Amino acid sequence: MTLDPKLLEILVCPIDKGELIYIPEEETLYNPRLKRRYFIRQNIPIMLVDESQVVDDTEHERLMALSKSS
Repeated sequence: MTLDPKLLEILVCPIDKGELIYIPEEETLYNPRLKRRYFIRQNIPIMLVDESQVVDDTEHERLMALSKSS
């Protein structure tokens, strides 16, 4: 299931208010500037900082490669 494109247009990172990359295969919204991922559960983006995950450099590269292949 994919997120509504209109929703994706308005969602931003709650920390830096910047755009997010949607990676549907991972059910993730990703902020590459902060290397922070926000999970999507049951088609609902979880935009709480405490529920997000900071990723290491290896995971960052993997997520960026996935975003380019989408």
